[in-house]
Formats: sequence, structure tokens, C-alpha cells
Amino acid sequence: MSGHSKWSTIKRKKAAQDAKKGKIFSKLIREITIASKLGGGDEESNPRLRMAVQSAKEANMPKENIERAIKRGTGELPGVEYEELTLEAYGPCGVAILIDALTDNRNRTVGEIRYILDKFGGRLAESGSTIWNFERKGLVVVEGEGVDIDELLDTVIEAGADDVLRENDLIEIYSNVEVLNDVIEAVDRGGYSRKLAEISMVPKTTVRLEGKDAEKLLNLLNNLEDQDDVQKVWTNFDIPDEIITALAEA
Repeated sequence: MSGHSKWSTIKRKKAAQDAKKGKIFSKLIREITIASKLGGGDEESNPRLRMAVQSAKEANMPKENIERAIKRGTGELPGVEYEELTLEAYGPCGVAILIDALTDNRNRTVGEIRYILDKFGGRLAESGSTIWNFERKGLVVVEGEGVDIDELLDTVIEAGADDVLRENDLIEIYSNVEVLNDVIEAVDRGGYSRKLAEISMVPKTTVRLEGKDAEKLLNLLNNLEDQDDVQKVWTNFDIPDEIITALAEA
């Protein structure tokens, strides 16, 4: 998973500071709405909604916006009907890509995503082509500097985590989705600096990229993530952290 946590935390930090708050809020509102529609408006019994609300709070979304989105999802307020859409694709050097979108117009969204892929060196793939290479997992990332890895391991394993990996200055904690909130609470109680918490699609195999190939792929991912209907983009790239940091700061 080299580079994935670094890329995700950089994107998350930039999103919180982004001037285009309207676009960020729109994506979060869609996720809250669909999560409420599918699993109800109670955060305690709806893990997907709980994660969406947490992300909205981290982006400084006003409380009333969150509450309205939940009510639209549960039918207490009128709202747009969104369809969940997962597209499979390939990027430069055969990197596998999963694209999660929420849309009120499937044909428009597929057309726009296809255009972005074609323009930046990717292509749509048939259903089943890439999704087999991903596993749905809970992921928590914490700052690794000064952390006793054995102590952290004891803390999160007791909460239900499956694995802990150190990736340079970050530590990745994996779990089943069902116990993700327990792991988050254990991390927070332990006083660790949490950088990311999400339901993630973790690749089983990866493709190593450096130089121009890495730059080309990250440019494609940036453009996909900037599309209005796209919620999440997952890939199986393996890019060194230092390259990701350099490209993000360029």
C-alpha cells in the first residue's frame, strides 16, 4: 500500500483548506444523504452515516447542513434521488482503478468520467475487470513519529483490528468494517494523532510507479476526484511517499 495513506492524507488536508468549499460540501452532503437513505438516520446504528458525518465535521460543514442532508435521506425533507455507481477502469501502466460515484444522471456521469479517463491516459474497463483485486476494509492512519508500535498494536488489536503496518512517518491500522468505529475510539482514547479514518478498498496486489508514470497517474486521479459526482477513487498503485509529497507540493 506504499503511498496510499500519504496521498489520502494530503488530499484530505487540502480538502479541508480548499477554497472550493461548495464542491467539497456537495460531495459530503450526497454521501450523508445516501447513507441515511440506505441505513437510516441514526449514526450509532449506521456505520456509513457515522463516517460521513465525521468527514463533514472535519471539513467544518455547518451542523444544520448535516442535519438537512440526513433528513433528505430519511425522507423527512424533499431532495434529489441519487444512484450509487461503481465504475472500473485502468490507468497508466495497467494500474487498476475503482471509481465510486453518486449521481442523479447516470449517462452524464459515465460520459464525463470516460472523457477524463481518455484525456489523461486511462480507459473504462468491463465490470469485474478490476474489483476482484480489492478488499473492503476499515482503515485508520495515525502519525507514526514517537509511537511505540507494540503499544499501539496492543491497543487496536484489543479493539478488533486485524493488522498494523508502518509506512515511513505514518502507521496504517486495518480492520473489518464492522469494528472500525471501535478501532477509531481506541486510537482516540490512546491519544494518538489520527490523520485518516475511512472505509477503504484495499488492493491485494500493486503496481510500482515512479517518475513520469507516477506523475501521469496522480494527475489522472486528481481530475477524476475533481469530477462533481465522484465520491472516491481507489487504485492499486505503489508510489514512494517522497514522490507523492514532491508531486503534491509542485
